[in-house]
Amino acid sequence: MSGPPDISSLLEIDPHLSGFQDRLTNVYTHLQNLKQRLLEDCKSVDQLVQSYQEFGVFELENGNLRFKEWAPNLTEITLAGDFNDWKRDEHKFTSKGNGLWELEIPKGTIHHGSDLRYFCVDKQGKHFDRISPWARYVTCKDRIYYNMEYYGSEFEFEWNYRKPATPRALRIYEAHVGIASPEPKVSSYLEFADSVIPRIARLGYNTIQLMAIMEHAYYASFGYQVTSFFAPSSRFGTPDTLKYLIDTAHKHGLIVLLDLVHSHASQNTADGLNQFDGSDGHYFLSGPAGIHDQWNSRIFDYSNTETLRFLMSNLEYWIKEFRFDGFRFDGVTSMLYHHHGVNYQFSGDYNEYFNEFLNIAAVNYMQLANEYLHDTYPGIVTIAEDVSGFPGLCRPVSEGGVGFDYRLAMSIPDMWIRLLKESTTDAEWDMAHIVFTLNNRRYKEKAISYVESHDQALVGDKTVAFWLMDKEMYTNMSVLSELTPVMDRGISLHKMLRLLTFGLGGEGLLTFMGNEFGHPEWLDFPREGNGESYHYCRRQYNLPDDKMLRYKLLENWDGALLHAEEKFGWLDTPNGYIHLTHQSDKVIVFERGGLCFAFNFHWESYVGYQTAVPHPGMYKVILDSDQGEFGGHSRVEPSARYFSYPEHDKVYIKTYLPSRTCLVFALSSEKRQS
Repeated sequence: MSGPPDISSLLEIDPHLSGFQDRLTNVYTHLQNLKQRLLEDCKSVDQLVQSYQEFGVFELENGNLRFKEWAPNLTEITLAGDFNDWKRDEHKFTSKGNGLWELEIPKGTIHHGSDLRYFCVDKQGKHFDRISPWARYVTCKDRIYYNMEYYGSEFEFEWNYRKPATPRALRIYEAHVGIASPEPKVSSYLEFADSVIPRIARLGYNTIQLMAIMEHAYYASFGYQVTSFFAPSSRFGTPDTLKYLIDTAHKHGLIVLLDLVHSHASQNTADGLNQFDGSDGHYFLSGPAGIHDQWNSRIFDYSNTETLRFLMSNLEYWIKEFRFDGFRFDGVTSMLYHHHGVNYQFSGDYNEYFNEFLNIAAVNYMQLANEYLHDTYPGIVTIAEDVSGFPGLCRPVSEGGVGFDYRLAMSIPDMWIRLLKESTTDAEWDMAHIVFTLNNRRYKEKAISYVESHDQALVGDKTVAFWLMDKEMYTNMSVLSELTPVMDRGISLHKMLRLLTFGLGGEGLLTFMGNEFGHPEWLDFPREGNGESYHYCRRQYNLPDDKMLRYKLLENWDGALLHAEEKFGWLDTPNGYIHLTHQSDKVIVFERGGLCFAFNFHWESYVGYQTAVPHPGMYKVILDSDQGEFGGHSRVEPSARYFSYPEHDKVYIKTYLPSRTCLVFALSSEKRQS
């Protein structure tokens, strides 16, 4: 067992941690103690993560089926289903001690597609029915609750494509399979693979982040109230069709991340994990500590060996069985603190991170998970959704960090939405505040930047496009209609916000599906309040495919931006160097990756604007948001070349900066004509 972490690197990166060395060491000591306990309980972490091949139902070499569960509060479990006409007294489990129960069913008794449930009696004499926490496929045929459905091993999926290499920088397309269709329906894994993945690849994304894959009884939860952690959602198809989706993504050179929910679980009992053995605890904390009041969900007991077996094995399962390339850990703020971040304002004071509210057991779980994943699967990607700015979250565990590769830059979409909601005119936009927010991230901890979150698409809020153009999107998105001042401003700013965020805001970027082309309206899942309608529960990919609509122009810009990043690779270079933030001119100029980025947010244009560039030489425009193919006015000549000149300690070019336009300049390899 290794000794204390070498936190010298962490302290060099973040000197503010020097007063908290004892806290960091304490967290790491708890981690080492946890590893020792797991060695005693499970022999090794490697054995722990393979538990998905042992628990639930699995096929033995002789073809028999073995069922195994951990349920210390039960006195009896029986298996029933359509295979035995739902008789509850024929197939009883045997207690194996330590809360373990097993049952072996002869080969040929249960067939592929059979519905199954457990009927249980607990120590208090209560009778109830459940499904296995380890169930790999669950279906809801009666529209009341989900049953386990046996998915036979004779249906072995044949993989055709190897995993692509991990990208140097992530360009993420965040997607929900069910809404990925223009039609008002629940879309499928197959439709997503065949129709959506090719357009994602064509635009220039290199990563897909899939939401709502882990089964969730409540569709409108967006996949964040998980009921079956090992079951891919049957709404969208079978486990094999999900494998086809991932295989297709790999064919197109895309890696696939799973939106992983290990921060909490649904309170459902009949088809969820809650009270599986009748007790309040089991995999969760007992009493009030085990309830997330804001989410109305259960909180895991990360100090429990069986909980860690369940969660760690869940990670291994999604990698081994479905070939996911990494995870976006949801709700990390809730995991980090006993208060879950609810009604807690983080000011940046380090005492807010390292105090009695720090959930050391949860931190240790994330450290254990990240350490195992990165040691076992080089190139795997883990992303943390944390709003608190926890220091060391994206530093190696060996340094005393938590071990993630990236964190979501959650303050950026909050900034943009506040500006759009609260500002009455563009004159109120504070250029320095915008630049500060985009650059404000922890040194040497990589961040994923994004303009707007998936939550903003939900009914009750608005997307950035809708905030900018509102009702005129219904009447003026045709290229044959008038380009009104509202539309002109909205289309221009939509492009500028995306490039500024992706140019300055992080080491990776993310787009929620549809936002790349300014998807209109909101997202509203079927519910009683809307008559169970799917009208707003869809993404209208037909809109950018129509050349007569301006959505195509915004999508063109998104593709050009992404392909430029692929070619010039600014995301995996150090933070942008800010040359200018001019409040009255509304101009921002910075350099990154050898490129010069210039933004004019003013409603007036500038001729001969002095613009700092990284190096002496001749420059050309590689991105121009004002080009006609992007919905602009083509005011900048594409063939123009710009020659640098020195002044004081910098190098400049003279540029034409049209109103509400952004330009990116690169050194030209062409020889200057005499």
